Order: sequence, then C-alpha cells, then structure tokens
Amino acid sequence: MASVGAINTITQEQFLKLLIAQLQNQNPLEPITDQQFISQLTAFSTLQGIQSLNVSFEQMLRLQQLMGGASLIGRSITYERTPGGPTSSGSVSGLSVQNGQVVLLVGADRVSLDQIRSVS
Repeated sequence: MASVGAINTITQEQFLKLLIAQLQNQNPLEPITDQQFISQLTAFSTLQGIQSLNVSFEQMLRLQQLMGGASLIGRSITYERTPGGPTSSGSVSGLSVQNGQVVLLVGADRVSLDQIRSVS
C-alpha cells in the first residue's frame, strides 16, 4: 500500500490560490458559475476527507499489527528464515518496530509477521 505521505497532494492554501487565479483570469463573457465553483470546493473537501481517512486506516493497521505481534509473545511459532526457504521454530520473546514494521524476536532471529507459517 502506498503511503499517504508519498502521494503528491495539494494543500488547501494552494487550492485557494489556484481558485483565486482562476476567478481573476476567467473570461468575463463566460464566468465560472456558482455550480462550478461549489463543485470544485466540494471535490477538494472530499479529497481532504479521503486523505484523512487513509491516514486513520494506516494508523489503525499499524496498531493492529502491533497488537497481533504482542499477542504472540511467549508463544511458539514456525517461520521461514528466507522466502521459500527452510523453516525454523522458536518461542517469541519480544518485539520491536523497525521501519514501521513489527518484528518479533525469536532467539537470535528477527522475524517479520509475514514470515510466520504457524503458531502453537
């Protein structure tokens, strides 16, 4: 999933500057209608709402992953050491967050949640 911060966004200030420039430079014989003006404001408000929801969903996903990882502390897991490679087993002794990802501590190994194949 793409990070919200990585998406090019237009700020409210930039939008208002563009809107003012559009109003100042419009054709006086064909001015922008109230409906077009309201439509543009509505579209911008909708975009802001969607961006806010995306941030909330990302935060909720991170929290869910953290809680899921924490629930594995003290449990035995089987995990792949490398993608498609041999598996190992061990007891989860702790967790950390590295680069926004939950990493479980299993002996000397650091195991991401997507490496887990079974939990017992």
